[in-house]
This record gives sequence, structure tokens and C-alpha cells, in this order.
Amino acid sequence: MEHSIWADMQPVPEWHGVDAETFATVIAPRNRPAVLRNLVDAWPAVTRAKESPQALAEYLRSCCNDKPVSALVGNPEIHGRFFYRDDFQGFNFAQQRMPLGKLVSVLLQQLENPHAPAVYAGAVAVAEHAPALQPEHTLRLLPAAMPRQASLWIGNRTRVAAHWDHQHNIACVIGGRRRYTLFPTHEIKNLYIGPLDRSPAGVPISLVDFHRPDFARFPRFRSALDHAQVAELGPGDALYMPSLWVHHAESLDGFGLMMNFWWRDWPAQKLSPFFTMLHALLSVHDLPPAVREGWRALFDLYVFQTDGDPMAHIPEQARGLFGTPTPQRTLAIIAQLQQSLEELKAATQAVAPPVIETKLPPPR
Repeated sequence: MEHSIWADMQPVPEWHGVDAETFATVIAPRNRPAVLRNLVDAWPAVTRAKESPQALAEYLRSCCNDKPVSALVGNPEIHGRFFYRDDFQGFNFAQQRMPLGKLVSVLLQQLENPHAPAVYAGAVAVAEHAPALQPEHTLRLLPAAMPRQASLWIGNRTRVAAHWDHQHNIACVIGGRRRYTLFPTHEIKNLYIGPLDRSPAGVPISLVDFHRPDFARFPRFRSALDHAQVAELGPGDALYMPSLWVHHAESLDGFGLMMNFWWRDWPAQKLSPFFTMLHALLSVHDLPPAVREGWRALFDLYVFQTDGDPMAHIPEQARGLFGTPTPQRTLAIIAQLQQSLEELKAATQAVAPPVIETKLPPPR
């Protein structure tokens, strides 16, 4: 029998009886994953799940509408791992549109089939597809005024490759068992991330198969495993994953349902740093090494502020675009960026043949 990567892995620390104050003052400031045992035990859907998959399915069907969701369907040979084709020119699954209630029926029909096709739907907006769930399935750990996005994740024995989310995340297991493998952000360099702009999950993913890791092809994955943690959850349990923590998720049973909540505790008007990375591809990536290092020092000083506030010696009214954030300052920065990008676009079009523009998926 092959050695599992999870056999000796450190577990994610567990917390019991967590309330909003404990989460806000103790757990969240640590910026570390945390298992929140029995956090949502009182949810009606969890109660149904503990009765049987059929009871949960009946309850979920009573709460959803007929709006179709996008379901991923893969042959049994993929063993639940939604991934690229070998040539990276496509994926190993198909997408089908169907109402959530029909998806539930498909899963129940294959519940006892050990060779069932892999079926999965993720990031299904609760407000749009199952609004009747919202009143009694809330997350009381966050302030009532804190905007959050609630989504459903439903499928059979499926795997979502290791990836990261831009926002904070609490995943609440309703039905079935789930396993998460987590890595701190600094281990991304050892996880062999695939293409950033084309991914089966809509976000960049690790190319390593966690069930059958190829250490000859991905040798640095051993280093990543030295920093990995594992969390195994059942109905009623939840997992807190801070922003940018990498997580590999898998459903271990024939019918699994999870609801997660994404939120951010920074200003809503801020642009995703992912787009800053794209801008850096144009402005920094191809500079000579010595010049690039100079810009690294400037970024450390003015963006990451590794030595404190670099503008502290300048009066506020004289700080210009580097002053206190205001709507006017944001608009001024946008105007400068728009002008520079339009000039770059015109110059590039003058010397290059037309290209098909690629529209990147928005970061989660």
C-alpha cells in the first residue's frame, strides 16, 4: 500500500464552543487555519444530514429554485480529480447546466455506485439558487454589518486541487466528510502552480496529485509537506482559512454538501492585488536584474512599508497620490493608470499584429 502524505501530517488546531468574541479577538488575529468543531450543529440542514443523505437531499430540494447551476462531470477514470488534459489545452471533464434539485437527484442515483462519474458544483450562490436556506443558515461569528458571500459546494467523491482565495473563508460542512490540506502562502513556490489565467477551478491550482505525488517531477513538494496541516471535518464542523492560505479540498463520501462564507476586512473599493501582478508583468518583469532589484527596494519602502511610514516626514497636504486614501485620490490614480495603459496599447498595436484578447476570471 502506498504511503499517504497525510499519515504523519500535523492536524489543524481545533477550537470548541467558539463565539464571535473568541473568533475576533483570539482566532482571527493569529492568521492561522482553525477547525471550529460543531460550529453549525444547530443548522436545520445539518440535522437532516445526520439522519441520512436522502433526508438532506429532500431538504435541499425544498430550499432551491429552478435556476441552472454549472456542474462539472468527469468519467470515473479521473477518480474525482478535476484537472487539465495531458496537453494542457483543455480539461478532463465536461460542464453541464442543470437546476440544483436535478443535480441532487443525480448524486442520489449514484450514491451506492463505487464507479460513479465524478459530479461537482462549486461556488453556487446561495442567494441566487437556494434563498430559502439563508434565514436559518447564517454565520454568527462575523459582525452583522460585515458583507459576506455565501456559496454551496456539492458533489460526490471529488477533489479540488490546492489553490488560494483572495478573501478570508470559513467552510461549514453540512453533509458528508471533507478533508482539507493547508499550506502557508510562502509554500506556493513549492507547490508547482499551473497557468495563472486558465484553470479548472477558475483560480490557479497546484499540478501535484496529492493522492499519487510524483516526487521525481515535483521534488520541492517534499519541502511543502514539511509545512502542511490537515483537517478532517464532519457535518456541523467548520474550517477557518485566512486569506491566501493554500488549501486542497476533497469530499470523502458519495454525497457531500458544504456552505462557505467569503469576506474581507479591508476596504471594498480596493483593487485585487492580482491585477497589480498583471501590471507588473508589463512594467517590472522584464527589466534588467539590477534595475528590478532597485524597484523591489522601492516596493518594499512605499507599498509594503517594511520600514514604517515612508511619508511620515511630509505634511499630509503635500503627500499627493501617496496620501490618505480618499475617493478623489483613487480616481486620480485610476486616471494615471488608464492614460499609461492606453499609451502602451497604442504603441504595442503599432508594431504587433492583432491578437485575441484573453479575459481573465476575476479572483475570488
